Amino acid sequence: MPHNARPSSAKHRALRRALIVTPLALSLGMLGSQAQSQTANNFPNKPMRMVVTFTSGGAPDIIARILGERFTAAWGQPVLVDNKPGSGGNIGADFVAKSAPDGHTLVVGTVGTHAINGALYAKMPYDMVRDFVPVSLVATTPNLLVVNNDVPAKSVKELVELGKKQPLTFASSGSGTSIHVSGELFKSMTGADMTHIPYKGRASAIPDLLGGRVTMMFDNMPSSLPLVREGKLRALGVTSAQRSPAAPDIPTIAETLPGFEAVSWFAVFAPAGTPKPVVDKLQSEINRILKTPEVAKRLSDIGLEPVGSTSEDLANYQRTEISKWAKVVKDSGAKAD
Repeated sequence: MPHNARPSSAKHRALRRALIVTPLALSLGMLGSQAQSQTANNFPNKPMRMVVTFTSGGAPDIIARILGERFTAAWGQPVLVDNKPGSGGNIGADFVAKSAPDGHTLVVGTVGTHAINGALYAKMPYDMVRDFVPVSLVATTPNLLVVNNDVPAKSVKELVELGKKQPLTFASSGSGTSIHVSGELFKSMTGADMTHIPYKGRASAIPDLLGGRVTMMFDNMPSSLPLVREGKLRALGVTSAQRSPAAPDIPTIAETLPGFEAVSWFAVFAPAGTPKPVVDKLQSEINRILKTPEVAKRLSDIGLEPVGSTSEDLANYQRTEISKWAKVVKDSGAKAD
């Protein structure tokens, strides 16, 4: 081809497009990266809301208040802890699922709201996976099988024997909670005559347990352990596979019923669509908070084991838990009351 010959029109157009598109793509990529960085740098830029799906005083509420205090100290924005109980935690979780995906509204999700309820409730107002972005697993705790002091049973074995002679009632903080399904698992494994009595939160259930209007409860350890230490309730066993460091003198239920295990967990979730840099910033700060000696001791003293995780690890753990509890719900025949 002569040196002054021009390329074909098709090749010429392709070359021109490449010369225009490549810098444009690079420019857009840089702008996108800068925008993401700016999103994280500017977050939070207004007050935050930490939704608790149960009444005050329980483990999710304690966790929300600890995180809220630390977020405010780190970022200077106030954090409102918003208790929205009802429907086994579904009301509060649904509120967050439908909130703006900007990281300013979060939920302290539980094994109930984000693993059990999908199998237990015939109709869910939200999807436990699709409607949220996992941020970080915060803590785990066994439940504590506690009975009213007037109940004659002094051990798990004696309670099972009692439940085969007369009907028992077990309270929960709502259908679908780990407190509920722990009881259903116990009932299905022992054949005891047990009726579930759901409440709108532990704050409503505990007075009836103390007053003897219900026989027992598989309560979160942070809520019930202080009452056991004060002599107001009797503890018969913990629901974890191993004894809890917070109460090593209390046997596991599995020591009497091999294979019994039901652990509660608490994690932070954001609405689906929350930008990854914001999720990463939240996850990093939560993990930093959980590693501080003061917070770790504060949680451990009440029976909560601080964990911390990546978003991806929480997502994997959630999938495993959904599968596990779906089987428990199916095998026990449990339904939302």
